[in-house]
Amino acid sequence: MIGLLPLETDIKIGEHVERQFLGMTFNMDTIWTTLIAGALVLILGFVARRALTKPEPDHVPTKVQLIWEAIVGQVNTQVEDNLGKIHPVVVPLAVALFFFILFANWLELLPTEINHDVHLLPAPTADTNLTYAMAIMAMVGVWIYGIREKGVKGYFKHFLEPFPILLPLNILEELTKPITLALRLFGNIFAGGIMLALIGLIPWYAAWAPNLLWKLFDMAIGGIQAFIFALLTVLYFGMAGAGHGEHDEDHAEHGEVPEDAPALTH
Repeated sequence: MIGLLPLETDIKIGEHVERQFLGMTFNMDTIWTTLIAGALVLILGFVARRALTKPEPDHVPTKVQLIWEAIVGQVNTQVEDNLGKIHPVVVPLAVALFFFILFANWLELLPTEINHDVHLLPAPTADTNLTYAMAIMAMVGVWIYGIREKGVKGYFKHFLEPFPILLPLNILEELTKPITLALRLFGNIFAGGIMLALIGLIPWYAAWAPNLLWKLFDMAIGGIQAFIFALLTVLYFGMAGAGHGEHDEDHAEHGEVPEDAPALTH
């Protein structure tokens, strides 16, 4: 098998189709593949919405409706069983993130590589610019959600728990969350692209078998990484709002009225 490979390889890592504007560098291939993945998510959403709102004379749900309700219902069940009730916007956000990352990861598998130097649809998630942007967006949303649920004082109080001496470590942990979230996704998808490039160096008459096997494996990795990113996003939202509303629920179970509940007038 070693004899099938060339003695020297020329795999270019981290190269993109770049354009300069106002002193900034834009990776154009990442931009257009990100737009394509986003467009696919929008199309999927519009198709699902049309199927869900389409009047059926016999009231029989369509296949799209059954699949969509199964996915969203399962996610809602898992979230409520493990994290309790969270804001209703979190689960749709996680589902949208999952499908967006899934489509972005799978773009790499399409046969759009014209030659060794030109690839029309590289996976945009193999570019840290996109993964950092998604991770920062998710974490900023988590921080805003936590402050809205607990208040500024209540949210920042958790950095002193369980002991005030752990404040520096808790802050460091919070700041590293978007970094680990971004690099985990980037590393796995980037490694998949490197493997496809290595397989491409094998002569065509011997490359079809490892290429097929690796693409199937890469599809599974892309799905797993999309699921992990969406799952961690939901977990971070649940942790940010943990404890909110539990006090009022305990009062309600015992028939008591919370102090901040509006008084009834006769």
